[in-house]
Amino acid sequence: MTTEFAPNFVLHERLAQDCLLLGRFPLCRLLRMNDSSYPWFILVPERAGIREVYQLAEPDRVRLWEESAELSTLLADIYRPDKLNVAAIGNLVPQLHIHHIVRYRDDRAWPGVVWGRFDPVPYADPFDGRLRELLERLPRFAANPLP
Repeated sequence: MTTEFAPNFVLHERLAQDCLLLGRFPLCRLLRMNDSSYPWFILVPERAGIREVYQLAEPDRVRLWEESAELSTLLADIYRPDKLNVAAIGNLVPQLHIHHIVRYRDDRAWPGVVWGRFDPVPYADPFDGRLRELLERLPRFAANPLP
């Protein structure tokens, strides 16, 4: 099942600059932060002008949490984190986006936040084995690649 996307949706320039675009779920674009320090994924609902979850229509709110839960389940299964941080912060990027950050007790920012602590370490190979496994296990995602 796919959803009609807002024709005037534009991904925020900061997300476009800092992330690798992987494709889409029925509602959200799936991004990977280009920082190999942490497995860090972001869902962005393809709805123009939305800054907060409550601004989404009810079916989109339900869909967002379903997509977030599906992604979270696979991240937990594939990466086996000590903690999975899921958050909608948006202080620098006002466009609604939901971070999914795999955390380990031995990562360089533990137990603090990952934002602004260290310079990002770009991926040498952004499509590493774990990412390929994740994408293969998202059947709805695979059916909705970006044009």
